[in-house]
Amino acid sequence: MAQIDLNCDLGESFGHYLLGHDEQVLPLISSANVACGFHAGDYSEMRRTVERARENGVAVGAHPGLPDLQGFGRRKMAVTPTEVYDMVVYQLGALQAVAAAQGVRLNHVKPHGALYHMASTDEAIAEAVARAVADVDRRLLLFGMGGTRLAAAGERAGLHVIYEAFADRTYRADGSLTPRSQPNALIADTGRAIEQVLQMVREKTVTTVDGQKRPIRAETICIHGDGSAALAFAKKINRALKENAIEIAAWH
Repeated sequence: MAQIDLNCDLGESFGHYLLGHDEQVLPLISSANVACGFHAGDYSEMRRTVERARENGVAVGAHPGLPDLQGFGRRKMAVTPTEVYDMVVYQLGALQAVAAAQGVRLNHVKPHGALYHMASTDEAIAEAVARAVADVDRRLLLFGMGGTRLAAAGERAGLHVIYEAFADRTYRADGSLTPRSQPNALIADTGRAIEQVLQMVREKTVTTVDGQKRPIRAETICIHGDGSAALAFAKKINRALKENAIEIAAWH
């Protein structure tokens, strides 16, 4: 039986602001990327999310981002590699402590938003992220897209890299994601997104925006937990994978 990990960014509420459908999404996925307070989330939301993930048997990972609540961590910032190293260590340490208090060990790390994309293309940023993860705990898995500097840096650091693909994003001819600034970046049609996931898992290919099939390494699929249609999509992708005899399970 084929296997795929379904990961989702969770724990992004903070204070009185509620984001996402965490409680309903958690039973449908296998890995939770928990916001660590920089781009979203706070100390209480981190605790609640870890607790819910534990109850649902979902692997807990850190989702460190840039210190940008207003921009939700999606705006590129002029940060140095040293600052990136420090902020990643800081966020991992915070979630690691929250998880340990509940008897949970962190399983993986997936940078968020702009930090993820900066690390994917910038050698020094990628090295800073990978070194931070390795210095905190070499057992942590690192999520990254195949062919990126982040994945390569993780491998050089001796980390187990889990190759990530995206259910609702389109891909360009070079294998990179279409920038969100472009109108065709997101796949709004649920059926088309599910077809893309099944193709990536079964054929290990993805059809790019110019209609070409190219190889893709997909060991974990990212689905989004926010947005009005997120819960419905999570239910549909979960059901589609099971109907196609594809096991949903986290990597450890």
